[in-house]
Amino acid sequence: MNIEKNNTEIIIYKPQDFDVVQTLNCGQIFRFVIDGDTAYVCSQDKRCEIQFNADKIVIKTKDVDYFYNFFDLDRDYSIIKNTLRKDRFLKSAVDYGYGIRIINNDAFEMIVSFIISANNNIKRIKNSIEYLCVNFGQNKGVYYAFPTLDQLKQATVEDFKKAGLGYRADQMYETIQKLKQKDILNLKQMKPDDQFKFLVSLKGVGEKVANCIMLFGLGVKSVFPVDTWINKVYNKLTNTVTKDRNKITKELTERYQDLSGFAQQYFFYYFRDNKLS
Repeated sequence: MNIEKNNTEIIIYKPQDFDVVQTLNCGQIFRFVIDGDTAYVCSQDKRCEIQFNADKIVIKTKDVDYFYNFFDLDRDYSIIKNTLRKDRFLKSAVDYGYGIRIINNDAFEMIVSFIISANNNIKRIKNSIEYLCVNFGQNKGVYYAFPTLDQLKQATVEDFKKAGLGYRADQMYETIQKLKQKDILNLKQMKPDDQFKFLVSLKGVGEKVANCIMLFGLGVKSVFPVDTWINKVYNKLTNTVTKDRNKITKELTERYQDLSGFAQQYFFYYFRDNKLS
């Protein structure tokens, strides 16, 4: 891909390693709208408009450097894809999800978003997050910022219930009250094993959610989040019957090593769309 950027735009020519729809629809982000050949994406208090076609992607934003990093545009995905295509499980998946990029989102936003995501569907997740933004985030005019930790500390259990969190409302309240800003800053400096231990100590954060937060919010690409769907596909591909997700996670991270996060996204997107279960 050939990429240019200026003060207000990132322009990507011949984006063979970036498909906007695939990237936004593979379960790693919830604050977006796709309208034909235009998408709007929010992260923290920032927003971009993306115009796209097969030949060119134009990302318009006041925060060019932020969204350049957000869409991982310094990374050469052709190398990653060529490596993963050698794996018998992944060749078709990589070809199918050729334009997926792993987003580098905000750690706190990912903690809140993936607690909400547990045993939930995309529409409800998006609605819950939007409720919190509208009621606790800053009004930016055409959109609302994601609430800061201090802003979200003002929310009650009842507020989280109104946001549609259901049984997660108590968990979210306890986690938000427990978290301190220094915890989030320290989290970014920790080794992956310590990040994982801290995250699973939070209410509402299990192993899969912790791995998602690490992958999409902390830039750790050596994790492989395993949920019910991945569990089913694993059993199908390996001709086994197991519900031991620790075993599955261990085996897949050993198989894909530092490319585990990329493998997971191709794996999930392809088999979800092709309904292999």
